[in-house]
Formats: sequence, C-alpha cells, structure tokens
Amino acid sequence: MGGVDVGGGGKGGRKQLDSEINMIPMIDLLMVTISFLLITAVWTHMSRINADAQVPGPPRPDTEQDKVEPEKQLHVEMRSPDKFVLIWKQGGTVVSTVDVPRKDNLTVTNGFKDIRYPELAAKIESEWKTTGTHRDGSDKKFDQAILHTDNETPYVYVVGVIDAIYHAKRPYTVGGKSNTLVPAFNVTFAVN
Repeated sequence: MGGVDVGGGGKGGRKQLDSEINMIPMIDLLMVTISFLLITAVWTHMSRINADAQVPGPPRPDTEQDKVEPEKQLHVEMRSPDKFVLIWKQGGTVVSTVDVPRKDNLTVTNGFKDIRYPELAAKIESEWKTTGTHRDGSDKKFDQAILHTDNETPYVYVVGVIDAIYHAKRPYTVGGKSNTLVPAFNVTFAVN
C-alpha cells in the first residue's frame, strides 16, 4: 500500500493526518493496458498485406511463351451400381474411357466389413502403365486420380475403391535408394 502525507500536526494542536491510497486497482489497470497494447501490436503486424504492381499476363508480352499442356488425370466414377468408369482426361479433353464391371468382394472379419475390387485394381494398374505420365523413380510428381461418387455411397465402398487405386505402384527414389515402391496416384475427391 502506498501512503500520502497530507500535512497537519502544526502549531494549532491538530493531529497529523496520514491517508493510505489503495494502489492495487491502479496496478491492475496498468497490467490490463500493457497486455492490450502488446496484443494489438502483434495484430497490427499480422494485418499487413504485401502488394506489388504485378499484373496478370505473361511477364514479357514481346516474347512468345512456351505452351504448357495440362497433365493427364484419371477420373474414377463409381456412381453406377453395376460398373466403374475410368476416364483419362487432359484438361477438358477426354483421352480415353474404359468400363470395368463392378463386383463387390465383401468379407466380414470380427464384425468389420471389408470390400475389395481386384478387377478394378488390375485395370487401373494396366491403364496407368499405358497412359500414366509419372513413371520414373526420380520424378517427384505423381499422377492424379479423381474419385467421383454420390453423397449416399457408404464409406466402406469408398475405401475399397481408394485401395484399388493405390494398388498401382511405381518406383520412387528416396535418399539415393530407387527400390522403394509407392502408390502411383494421389487420390482426390470430385466436388459435386
């Protein structure tokens, strides 16, 4: 506690008046103010946007740009109850289409359902070997597989199709070792 001497105790026989001022509320206010200033200082730094004068288009309009072709992607459609449709697309152009009959190989182990599609896995692997673009072990990119399904498809069927897509393997060089086999595709879902 801080104290304040207000004088007094002079000739008139008055007694000395000492008052105490409670400093705790002032210290609390000071701590809250310091905290507020420190927090807002970080927020003002985060709200900055880096801007430059780059405009869309080629960097040099007087030189001709190399035409970059879009990569091929495998689209796997599982909307039909009796077949899968494998579609290779390059940009918006359909390169090839293959139908694979749908046979659900269901096994139940300890109460858990497991569905496999060996015909689909074999067909995806053969299609990747003929049409896939990223086959070299030193190539760090993977081919893309896009899975098309409706919203009512049970999860166990989606996992079975993803397992079939991951069945196709390719060599991948990791740390100088090229005998590592990894799935040939990155799988993503299509937006309905």
